[in-house]
Amino acid sequence: MAVLIDPPAWPAHGTLFSHLVSDASLEELHAFAAAQGVSPRAFDLDHYDVPAHRHAELVGRGAVAVTGGELVRRLTRSGLRVPARRRPAQLRPVLHRRWRRLFEATEARAEAVDALGTALLERWSEPHRAYHGLEHLLGVLEALDLLEQDGARPAPDPRTLRLAAWFHDAVHAGDPTAPPGRDEEDSAALAEQLLADPALALPAQAREQTARLVRLTADHRPVPGDHAGELLCDADLEVLGRSPEAYARYTAAVRREYAHVPEADWVRGRAAVLESLLAPDVLYRTAPARARWEDQARQNLTAELTALRG
Repeated sequence: MAVLIDPPAWPAHGTLFSHLVSDASLEELHAFAAAQGVSPRAFDLDHYDVPAHRHAELVGRGAVAVTGGELVRRLTRSGLRVPARRRPAQLRPVLHRRWRRLFEATEARAEAVDALGTALLERWSEPHRAYHGLEHLLGVLEALDLLEQDGARPAPDPRTLRLAAWFHDAVHAGDPTAPPGRDEEDSAALAEQLLADPALALPAQAREQTARLVRLTADHRPVPGDHAGELLCDADLEVLGRSPEAYARYTAAVRREYAHVPEADWVRGRAAVLESLLAPDVLYRTAPARARWEDQARQNLTAELTALRG
């Protein structure tokens, strides 16, 4: 485990830049960068950009010089790498293409589809969303793809399932004083309203099913045999089963989202959430999700709860 730096090969602002990363944790990376006077503004999701004239200096102070390929491989293995499709500049076009595909085989009017997709992306891009933003939306959609590829029992209507993913956090006020489930209820009501546009040519049953699935994400407890509900809830909780490093990034983002909550209140509320997640015998409802994420998720949740209690 080390702080790594690759050769200066990335042109910008009239010079070449290296990437400075950690293959252990973002905490290690930030601490090293701060100690060496690297500006926080140089941080870009999983690395710092440092100019060529500082390469030898940073190696002399402990950064390990590696090739660009080795840096990417070790960063990927660590679970800290942010793929290109999840970077802010790529998220919106990637998601908009996915949105359009939901309506390709329908009689929906393209302009209505694009308008609603753009409106939803604007909601998911609200500035107070540190975690419940575009990256989370893409993560849920990709988790659904993965569960289906792994052989999970399919939802009766895969398109409706994905519409529910698009709407499940469309309303996210970030208000800790709101009644539990308020955001999910408001998101479901929004789905019922916006999907009723005749130009979308969406049957009433699909609208009702979309809203029903959105409401399930309030407590992630679908009834047995609700295959669509199980898939959506498992996909929404996929983040809990990521590597410890990626899980730490998730918890940090959630805390930033609720930075206005006093620490004592945050610890108490967050601990209650973790305890409720750990209470059932199984966290995930589908067999592929349990195989992929259950053990790691329980380790992550238990470690966070232990730290909060400490």
